Amino acid sequence: MAAMTHSDLDRALETLPRTYGGPGGAVAILRDGEVLVRHTWGWANAERRIPFTPRTLFRMCSITKQFTCGLVLDAFPDPSVLDGDVRARLPRLEQAAPGALHLCHNQSGLRDYWAVAMLHGSPVEAPFGEIEAERVIGGTRTLHFAPGSRFSYVNQNFRILADILQQRTGRGFGELLRTRIFDRVGMDTAFLAADTSAMPDGTTGYEGSTGPGFRAAENRILWTGDAGLGASLDDMIAWERHIDVTRDDPGALHSRLSAPVTFGDGQPATYGFGLSRSTAFGHAVTGHGGALRGWRSHRLYVPSARVSVVVMFNHLADTHGAAMVLLRAMLGEDGPRPDAAIPAPGWLGAYIEPETGLAVRIDAAAPGRVRLRYGHSAELLDLQADGSAGRDPGTRLRLGQGGLWMDRPSENQSSCLRPLEGVAAIDVAGRYRCAELEAEVTVADTGGVLYGAFSGFLGRGRMEMLEPVGPDVWALPCPRGLDHTPPGDWTLGFRRDETGTVIGVEVGCWLARGLGYARVE
Repeated sequence: MAAMTHSDLDRALETLPRTYGGPGGAVAILRDGEVLVRHTWGWANAERRIPFTPRTLFRMCSITKQFTCGLVLDAFPDPSVLDGDVRARLPRLEQAAPGALHLCHNQSGLRDYWAVAMLHGSPVEAPFGEIEAERVIGGTRTLHFAPGSRFSYVNQNFRILADILQQRTGRGFGELLRTRIFDRVGMDTAFLAADTSAMPDGTTGYEGSTGPGFRAAENRILWTGDAGLGASLDDMIAWERHIDVTRDDPGALHSRLSAPVTFGDGQPATYGFGLSRSTAFGHAVTGHGGALRGWRSHRLYVPSARVSVVVMFNHLADTHGAAMVLLRAMLGEDGPRPDAAIPAPGWLGAYIEPETGLAVRIDAAAPGRVRLRYGHSAELLDLQADGSAGRDPGTRLRLGQGGLWMDRPSENQSSCLRPLEGVAAIDVAGRYRCAELEAEVTVADTGGVLYGAFSGFLGRGRMEMLEPVGPDVWALPCPRGLDHTPPGDWTLGFRRDETGTVIGVEVGCWLARGLGYARVE
């Protein structure tokens, strides 16, 4: 590891507020358990001129998931005793139910309920509370992969766990967090901020950017074990200090949360117990991000260097990127850079991933890079001298037997992509119904331009212009959702009978795939 200089860190801290501009933010950096940086700037509420301080209450969002799993391990050292409770909450499921550990590791095979809510026609700022959550979760009839075989990010995994904890213990989830974790580690002001519409100290999240400006974000979701944590920078510093001071105790809470996890076939998994496991600048890293409309956060811990980084923005700038800037300055390291001299490969284009039925679109990005659109969001992959593209240890595209292969070790998946060649016909307009969801998708031909939208018990979604991908494959954009990060593009794969008449469509995105719709008109 190269030596970190104070000028590197000072420069990173000085440029951070403008590089990731917005109303306010906070960062903390710890090394060897000691606080090196405890810094805030800007406004927790710009209209009321409430300054952002280390005591400002903040929505940590999905960082909650590790605390939910911590409660599971603290109350039930063998989480498998909760498997029957999981099954009971999926009364219509027609397949073998996932176990509690599958939920902890995002290996459940459930479709994410924020994505499914969009299939039910939910407006983007609609209320979504206990009644809506129970109906979406309880209506599950199928999984989109066998439990333990794959990884897919699923928020309600952790909501289900929180509900089970409450039922089993007879105590509220917020009380469990306070008595079993927060009080023990010194997170004095942390609490369950389940109602996303307001924070008790007036802190506000903002949408927008420095060009057109910012406006207060509107959220009307009720969150619990999936993303309900409210905490200050000082609370998160207490958590990071607890992690470091207990680092050599295998029975300590974070040691158990960050222990190695595998898939059902024994392959290593890069996500478990609400924590991601990755590498950065040659070091193993555990951590997690969090986001809601108007809020972004990220925390990480590097055990080998005993370094923690916490970043919190009350706007939508990239906290993961900011955390990497600070970590690079701390470690004195730099990551690999793309080789701009490598020409664009001949395998750019559109494909179908055969297992999921999702579209795979690959095009040139910056010199030496390609852009992959398949998962939750677009990925930039560095071209390699051997003709492949990827970022170790993440996604890799490579030529192999049968054509172009996509390896996604984080999902325990490797597949030969099926190329899409030809033009998408526009004779697919109509209304299609999904029996499982009791919901519909409508495709309308408006003067030769196709638009589509979903509808169901939550309402009628906005019509969006479809993008042709290949023969009978279209992408329906979802640029906004209930959650901060929308599902992205939905793949619409239309089916025809032997006469060539369109009879149905398979709909899916990375968060929720493999849903069949039959044409009704």
